[in-house]
Amino acid sequence: MTAALFILGIVLMLVGISVSIGLHELGHLVPAKRFGVKVTHYMIGFGPTLFSFRRGETEYGIKLLPLGGYIAMPGMYPPLEATEGGRPPARRRARLFQRTVDDAREVSNQEIGPGEEGRTFYALSVPKRLVVMFGGPCVNLVLGIVIMAIVLFGFGVAKGPSTTVATVVECAVPASEAAARPAEQKNECQPGDQQTPAWQAGLRPGDTIVALDGQRISDWDQLSALIRTDAGKTVPLTIERDGAEQSLEVPIIRTERPVTGADGQQETNADGSPKTAQAGFLGIGPTQLREPLPVAEFPGQVGQMIGQTFTALITLPQKLVGVGQTAFTDRERDPNGPIGMVGVGRVAGEIASQSQFDVAQKAQIGLSLLGSLNFFLFAFNMVPLLPLDGGHIAVGLYEGARRRLSLLRGRGPTGPFDTAKLLPLTYVVIGAMLCMTALLAYVDIVKPVSLFG
Repeated sequence: MTAALFILGIVLMLVGISVSIGLHELGHLVPAKRFGVKVTHYMIGFGPTLFSFRRGETEYGIKLLPLGGYIAMPGMYPPLEATEGGRPPARRRARLFQRTVDDAREVSNQEIGPGEEGRTFYALSVPKRLVVMFGGPCVNLVLGIVIMAIVLFGFGVAKGPSTTVATVVECAVPASEAAARPAEQKNECQPGDQQTPAWQAGLRPGDTIVALDGQRISDWDQLSALIRTDAGKTVPLTIERDGAEQSLEVPIIRTERPVTGADGQQETNADGSPKTAQAGFLGIGPTQLREPLPVAEFPGQVGQMIGQTFTALITLPQKLVGVGQTAFTDRERDPNGPIGMVGVGRVAGEIASQSQFDVAQKAQIGLSLLGSLNFFLFAFNMVPLLPLDGGHIAVGLYEGARRRLSLLRGRGPTGPFDTAKLLPLTYVVIGAMLCMTALLAYVDIVKPVSLFG
C-alpha cells in the first residue's frame, strides 16, 4: 500500500505541474490569438510528442518530458528587412554564429504565408508583446495565490497539537536505528521490530486522550511530558471514543527518542549527529488544531512567500555550486537546497505515503508544494534573459524605449529589435539550464532529499 501511495503522490504532482505549465502557456496563447498572431503550436513538455491534435491553424499536444512548454509564433526573430525599417537588408560582414542566426531567423519565419506579415509576433506593438509574454508568468503568479488561498483558508494554519489521536504508530524503532535504515524501509515495520503500546492497546485515530496515570490531560505538551517520564511503567489510560470514555492499561516502553528544542527542531551533537535520549514512548501522533488564516493577514503571507522565492532564485547559482560539490564528493546534501523535478516527485511520493498524515494533511502539504512551485515558475520566468519570458519582456522594454527616443530626436520610428543577434547568449542560457537540470536530476537520484528522515 505504501508503494502504491508513493507512486500516486508522484503521479498527482506530475499532473499538477503539467496543468501549471499548460495554464502558463495558455497565458501566452490567449492574448496572442486575441491580438491576431498566428500560433502554430501549443505544446506541454519537450522531446518526442506523445499525442497531438489540430484545431484550425494550431497544433495542440503533450510531449514526453514535463520540463516546460511552449507556443510557437512566427516572427519571434524578425526578418532583416523588418529590423532595417522596411529597407532592403544591408550587406553585413560575416561573423561568428552568423549561419546559426540566419537559420534561426529562417525557421522562425518559414510559416508566414503571403499577406500574413501582420500576424507575426514582431508586428505587434510593444505593449501587446509585453502582454503576450507576461501572460504566462502572470498565470503562475495567480495560480500560486489561488492555491495558497485554498491552503490557508480552506485547510487553515496550525495552532498547535491537540489531545486527539491522528495516527497510531505500529512499531517502535530506536532513533539511531531508524536514521540508519534505507529510505524505503523507514515507513514500514521490519522483522523483529517491537510493537508500540498504542498499537497493542488498540488505540485508533480519532480517540481523545482524557487522562494518563491518574492525571487529567489538558494539552499535548502535558501528555507528552507524562509519557516520557512514565517509561517502563504500566499505567491507566482514559480515552474518549464515540462520545463515551474507556479505560485501558498501557505499558509505556523505554526507547531511544530524538531530542527536540523549544523551536520543535531536532537537536544535534557537536559532531552533527542527531541528539537522542532514553524516554517513554506510547506511539501516537496528535491531530493539529487548525483555523483559517485571517483575511487581513493573507496579503502579507503571500508577499512573504513571493519574496522568499525571489531570494532563493538570487542565491540559486551559489547553492548550485554546493549541489555540485555534493554530487561528486562525500559532502552531505543540504535539505534546504534546490531540488529538481526528480526530487519534487520523490517528495510528493513521500508525502502521500506517510502514515502519520491523514488525507487532508497530505492534500494540504502537496498543495503548498505546488503553490510554491508556481511562485518559482513566476519568478524564474521573469529573469531578464532569453529564452525566458523575462528576456522577451526586457527586449520589448528596450525596443519601446529606443523607439520613443528615436521619435524624440526626430529620426522617425525604428523597426523591431533584431532578437536573433542575442542567439549566442540565448544558447549559453539554454546550456546552463540543461546543465542545471541534469545536475539536479543526478543528485536527486544519488543523494535524494528526504523530508521525513
